[in-house]
Amino acid sequence: MHGLDLPGTIALFTSRLDTLAHLLSKAEAHFGADHSFLDGRVAPDMLPFRTQVFYACNQPHNFALWCGASQPPLQPSSDAATLEQVRGHVEATKALVLSLGNIQASVPKRARIVLGPKLHAEMPAYEYVNDFLVPNLYFHLVTAYAILRMAGLPIGKADYMQHMRDLVVQDSP
Repeated sequence: MHGLDLPGTIALFTSRLDTLAHLLSKAEAHFGADHSFLDGRVAPDMLPFRTQVFYACNQPHNFALWCGASQPPLQPSSDAATLEQVRGHVEATKALVLSLGNIQASVPKRARIVLGPKLHAEMPAYEYVNDFLVPNLYFHLVTAYAILRMAGLPIGKADYMQHMRDLVVQDSP
């Protein structure tokens, strides 16, 4: 399978989308009706929280399309106005990734990434996922997490590392 662990990649993407959903839920519970955190930025020249979430979702979304997902959800604008729209985008992306099922035979051996006008990169499947999609997912996930921390949301590593919670065991004295 071109060195690509498809079930592992699907599990990684869905668990990190679960982390985004968890962070959104905590933000909603903490900030209530004040959704100004959606406009928060780490720096003036960086994109706001809402866009960081959409860009984080773009990685598993593009993975699903590259794998041959037959019915991608409508891609909403990255400047969605409401928390509900942002949350809905995370949920729709997760559903799309989970819909991949048994498509291993149709996964391409190579990927072409358009990087800008007259710019692209081509790479094997494994490199596309592990050297492009996953690092981009983590960049935007970490940035979204940092924006929420800067806004005053009391979250920590346990919130960011949600995928590990079932593995953590309390040692007996």
